[in-house]
Order: sequence, then structure tokens, then C-alpha cells
Amino acid sequence: MKNVHVSKKPSQLYLQIAEKVVGIIQSRRLQPHDPVPSEGELAKLFGVSRMTSKLALERLAEQGLVYRLPRRGTFLSGQQDGAAYNGELQAENKALPVEKKQIKQIALIVPHLSDYTSKIIAAAEIEVRKHDCDLILKISKSKEDEDLCLQKLVEGGIGGIILFPQGRKTCSDQVLRLKLQQFPIVIIDRIFREVQIDCVYHDHYQGSYQMTKYLIEKGHREIGYTSNSIENITSREERYLGYIQALLDHAIPVKNQYIHFKIVPCDPSRINECDPEQERFIQENPQMTALMCGDDHVAISTLYTAMSMGIPVPDKLSIVGFSDIHLSALAPIPLTTVRQDTGQLAQSAFNLLMKRINHSLEKQITIKIQTTIVERKSVL
Repeated sequence: MKNVHVSKKPSQLYLQIAEKVVGIIQSRRLQPHDPVPSEGELAKLFGVSRMTSKLALERLAEQGLVYRLPRRGTFLSGQQDGAAYNGELQAENKALPVEKKQIKQIALIVPHLSDYTSKIIAAAEIEVRKHDCDLILKISKSKEDEDLCLQKLVEGGIGGIILFPQGRKTCSDQVLRLKLQQFPIVIIDRIFREVQIDCVYHDHYQGSYQMTKYLIEKGHREIGYTSNSIENITSREERYLGYIQALLDHAIPVKNQYIHFKIVPCDPSRINECDPEQERFIQENPQMTALMCGDDHVAISTLYTAMSMGIPVPDKLSIVGFSDIHLSALAPIPLTTVRQDTGQLAQSAFNLLMKRINHSLEKQITIKIQTTIVERKSVL
């Protein structure tokens, strides 16, 4: 930031305090988005009232030198050349142009557009507006595209990133690089076990465990499991493990023939058609009375498949899903499923990101969002 020279000594006390804050900023060599002394600190430091300190900080905010966040504090503006602060704290009787406070830009990267990610996007937009930020949305088409998005966003001066990553076995080099640079980034709905990085995700394991337990409490013992391939996606892996553990904890044998991972991924655009894979799986296991599905798309596809086979749901086969997408309530037989609270996910991720933007030095933070069971008509 260029040196800011005050050419006229203001008569009002709060303007004198504003001058002193400029001196503090320069002497401490504060960088953009670093915290500026609070109203209480300034009052104690210069022996003035909190109101005087407040007026001083508000004047600097009007000039564009700092910005203020409710309940968070005052921070140095990102305009390092001081262009918004015209070199003078003008006397009260002179006209003072009021500049608009700089708005931070927060990026959200998702791997696709779906009912679930759309809910996350909508919830994230609500959160960023609460803090006068702008949301930049990126849809990564591949792992390589995800890395390119991250690189370009950082080079473009983005304030922080919330990343819903592509299915990966390990953390990408680009994410690791940002972690080592202490760049504000929060991972959502995935876990990178090999690196300590901030993440917020739904408790997939517990959600699946509770749903399997729910089926057991309904009297089911022959409970199957079907899902798209795990493909190193931790959420799918944890849902599967939750199912297994619930059976073991209730002394129910795990039968390999009751477990099916699809070879061809479920096509959301064709979930109302009979799926040959699911049809063969159901035919080969007529003893199954309930089927836990790894997500709602698979569950709805399985529901249509059972109906096309003449198998009554839930009278002969109960079917449950995971995620509570919009279509789950609109299926021919409304689907019992596990609901993921996308609002709480977005809120927790944004709050954690803001902590990092404001230079929180806490160690890596992992936040688990609890799920709930939504009972509809697909379970007997």
C-alpha cells in the first residue's frame, strides 16, 4: 500500500483517531484483509470513547481503506494502491465522496449440476449474501478441469474457495499446494484422509447405519445393498460400511449375494425405466425383503424396475434411498430416504472459510453434518 499523507489536521476528534489508524496500518505493514484494531482497542489505546473509535473506523470504511463485517471486525481493504483513499482525511465541512465497500468474491466448485448440488448452490448463495460477498460458481468437468479452475481462481484474486471435488483416490497436487500456501479452501462432502485440510461433510456412515437399523426395527432381516461403484468416493464407501456395521451390530449375517455394485452407473435421465442390472440382482435374490440403495437415483431406478417386474413395493420389497432429492417424494411410491441438510452444510463451510480468510490459526477442522430419516411409503 502506498504511503497515505494527511495534509490537513482535522479538528474533529474521530478524524484525528482515523489518522492514527492509518499510521498503525502503515507501521504494522498490514496486508489486504488483515484485521485492523477494533473499536475497543482504539478506545483503550488513545483514551477515547468507543463511539469516537466507531466513527473513526466508519470514516475509513467510507473512504474504502477498510471494510467492516458484522460481529467479525474491521479489515484492511484489498485496494493496495490507496486509490479509494484519496490521500487525505478531509475536513468535516468538505464534500467527501463515498465509495462502495469492496465485496469479497467466494468461489464454489462443484463436479456437476444435480438436484443435490443445486441445493448446495442455493444455500451457499444465501450465506455469501449475508456477508456482502459475491458467489462465483464453477462446474468442473473432470479432475484436470477442477485443477485448472482452482489455479485460475487463485490467480484471479479470489478470496476463498469451497470445493466439492471430483471423485479422487487422493488429494490433487493443486489442492495440496493451496493447503501448503495456507490459502483459504474448504472441502465439502468428501474427505482426503492423507492430508489435513478443512472439510465439512454429511455423516454418510451414520446416516446409512441409522437407515439400516430402521429397516431392522421394522422387522427386516434379509436386507440387501445396491449402489453405483464406490470409485474411491468416500461418501459411497462410508454408506456401504454403515450398512455392514448395522447388520453386524444386530447379529445379522452379511450375505455377499445381497450386495451389488452396478457396473453401468445409474443414468438419472432414465431412472423411470427398467434397469437390466437391477432386474437380474432382484431375480437372483428372491429372499430379500428390503433393499438399501446408495443414493436416491439408484433407489428410484430400482423402484421402477421392481414395479416393471410385478413386485409390489413395499408389500414384498421395501426400498430406501439416500440424499432426499426432489424426485424422491414424487416417485410412484414416495421414497423413504436419508435427508442431507444442504443448508447447514453450506453455512458451516462458509463460516469455516471466513475464519481462514480472517487468518484463523486453528489446526485443521472437520465438521460432520448429521442426517435424518424421512419416512414415506416405500417401507413396510
